[in-house]
Amino acid sequence: MVATTSRSDTRVLRFDLGERVLHWANAALMLTLLLTGAALYVPQLSEIVKRRHLVEQVHVWAGVLLPVPLLLTVLSGPWGRAFRADARRLNRWNADDRLWLRTRGRDRRARVGKFNAGQKLNAAFVAGAIPVMLATGLIMHFPRHFPLAWRTGATFVHDWVFIALAVVVAGHIVFAVNDPLALRAMFRGWVPESWARRHAPRWLEEDAPTTDG
Repeated sequence: MVATTSRSDTRVLRFDLGERVLHWANAALMLTLLLTGAALYVPQLSEIVKRRHLVEQVHVWAGVLLPVPLLLTVLSGPWGRAFRADARRLNRWNADDRLWLRTRGRDRRARVGKFNAGQKLNAAFVAGAIPVMLATGLIMHFPRHFPLAWRTGATFVHDWVFIALAVVVAGHIVFAVNDPLALRAMFRGWVPESWARRHAPRWLEEDAPTTDG
């Protein structure tokens, strides 16, 4: 589907620079983790990549660094103000979100805010998966410091959460590519008012900042 907008369509700021930097830093680290994890997990890929020790080191360091952009943004004062506001939005659920989930977004009576219920679930899963993957990964990386039961459980959890993350990230990319105006907001920061009115009417009415057209 090709999305078009009028030249006179007012621009609505969706993500500021701090949020966009955080998103792409996280995306780079997450994709690095998924690709290196796949190379370690799938025997056929391991044979192709060969340098297993290097891949493992890249995987470990990408995992250790993954929470860093988020923590810096949260603690960075004015730079992280918009992100902190969006984090609060992602944690709030209402009747419109439940209606959106029941109808998978087809019922236009759902007055969606800045994020729909699917995006909120995605954010909650990823936010929960990061500390789980970090903890289980550290147990696997330093096995001598933990009992066998911990190591076995950590490996099981790490592998299955990895698979779930791969599916969720792939789905996120597909949805983003299928909505070019929303994807552009992660590069330029803004969406057309017509897009916001169609996809996030409650946000537009309540507190969406506009930029010059």
